[in-house]
Amino acid sequence: MKPTDAELEILHVLWTSGPSTVRQVHESLSQSRDIGYTTALKLMQIMHEKGLLTREEANRSHTYVAAVTEEETQRGLVDRFVETAFRGSASKLVMQLLGQHKASRQELDEIKKLLSQINSSDEFN
Repeated sequence: MKPTDAELEILHVLWTSGPSTVRQVHESLSQSRDIGYTTALKLMQIMHEKGLLTREEANRSHTYVAAVTEEETQRGLVDRFVETAFRGSASKLVMQLLGQHKASRQELDEIKKLLSQINSSDEFN
């Protein structure tokens, strides 16, 4: 699954707002960028064909729902990014990220906690 940037914007609206019509998604997207209604409609139809969205048809209105979760989408995108940009090296990604972005104390604490959990689970394997 490789959603485009525009498809990710639509998915974010649906993950945040829940089931929505094209009009509702269009109104949400229009707050941050210039997008036509028919463009939003076409993108959502393509996403439905790709299996990224499901569609419920009631009367003349179609309600769309994200068929993929935010977590699985993020996981897939990160996996692809690590493979292509860092040749599969998660450590290179982390080193680059921490070198370029000032992490807060809370973020660093969360990273340490995650590393500790990973180390603990590795000890049992």
